[in-house]
Amino acid sequence: MKKNLFLVFIAAFVALALIVPPNSLAAEKQGMGKMSPNRMELSKALRDLWVGHIFWVRNVVLMTKFGDTAAAKVAEDQVVQDAKDIANSIVPFYGKDAGDKLFSLLAGHYGAIKEYMTAEFADNKDAKTAAIDKLNKNAEEIATFLSSANPNWPKSTILPALLAHGGHHVAQINAIQQKDFATEAKVWNEMKMHIYTIADVLANGIAKQFGPRK
Repeated sequence: MKKNLFLVFIAAFVALALIVPPNSLAAEKQGMGKMSPNRMELSKALRDLWVGHIFWVRNVVLMTKFGDTAAAKVAEDQVVQDAKDIANSIVPFYGKDAGDKLFSLLAGHYGAIKEYMTAEFADNKDAKTAAIDKLNKNAEEIATFLSSANPNWPKSTILPALLAHGGHHVAQINAIQQKDFATEAKVWNEMKMHIYTIADVLANGIAKQFGPRK
């Protein structure tokens, strides 16, 4: 019994502790200043792609929770398509190999989220812990990949941001499982604002690395 309570505590701690966006990411965004029109367009495009990611993952969770397998499959197909679109968005800057690598990493991100969802819905505490482990390791892989591609995306900034993003997914799944939709609404708003910040920081890094794009 004590072991079960400990695992529940750990899962809750990870989910709630990661909800607050890291200070380094907020500081990076504040340092952007006024965006040029081209950088603003890039930021808007990346925001659309990343908010599509969280929107369709949420639909997978909701439709799975309420037993609509056909709708869950449609949502999952959209998750995959959105990951392809995000990966393709970096191809003009970093090439096809980099796009393929990012897609593979994003597939791992979604795979870990889905494993956590399945474990949470089945109340499998060991599997939940394993899925969080996988989610965090994947975040480190993505942060390493991005920081190696662009010096304006330091791992010390990107990794905490991605860990926080994973924490939002975990907290959202927990709230949906408990049918606590008031909490889920708060998580969604925090998740959306956080993913906007990530998109803006990524756009800013590309603008800095490649200079004005006229």
